[in-house]
Amino acid sequence: MGCPGNSARIRRRLPIIAAPALAGVAATFAFASAPTASALATQVPVGHSAATPATRYLDVTAARLVSVKRSAKHAAGEPDRYVVKSGDTLSSIAERFYKNPDFWPVLYWANHGQIRYADVIEEGQTLAIPAKPAKVPGAPSVLGPAPAPAPAYAPVAAPQEAAPVQVATTYNGDGGSFQACVIAAESGGNSQVMNGTGHYGLYQFSSSTWAEYGGNPADFGDASVAEQNQVFSTAMASGGASNWAPYDGC
Repeated sequence: MGCPGNSARIRRRLPIIAAPALAGVAATFAFASAPTASALATQVPVGHSAATPATRYLDVTAARLVSVKRSAKHAAGEPDRYVVKSGDTLSSIAERFYKNPDFWPVLYWANHGQIRYADVIEEGQTLAIPAKPAKVPGAPSVLGPAPAPAPAYAPVAAPQEAAPVQVATTYNGDGGSFQACVIAAESGGNSQVMNGTGHYGLYQFSSSTWAEYGGNPADFGDASVAEQNQVFSTAMASGGASNWAPYDGC
């Protein structure tokens, strides 16, 4: 019928054998009843600060999820994206994502379709940020735009000053002639002299006499020697010697 001693030993071993199974059941129950992140969030009393254990737990969990998603994207070959801000360079972006500015060629080669020169990026550009490689790729040969050539200027000749017009201001007439006598007596040979009574030039014409014998009224006071001689000759041909002879002793 069986040995009573053996039955006692079996009964004594049962609690020991069942202990691991009971522990597993308890652990399963504990995990199943643990609050989820969303449940923890709903349990945070209104008005409590964000620094409660529940919110800290949620923040850490969210950060880990972002890190896991980024790692998964990189593992799948999907690059991250970054919008260039004012003051950014490829080196500063490499420092941000790879913790090493020397990895900027990684960014250049991943985006060289929209980066014309390696050190010229523009605010607002969206750059792909691939996973950090084990080795830095070679830098491009063209780092920046070539300096603009200096504009070629044709030499400009210095303007030549026009030779001053030589205006004769003295004239003495033919020596020993009536003309020379009148000039000597009236003006002393100064063709541009104007006396206090308004008589002008070599022969001291009045404005009315000047116009009477063909002088241009506009030239009176600024006539050339040739024009004054012509007016004098016209006056002499018209019998105008009396305009000077009685006064000049000629």
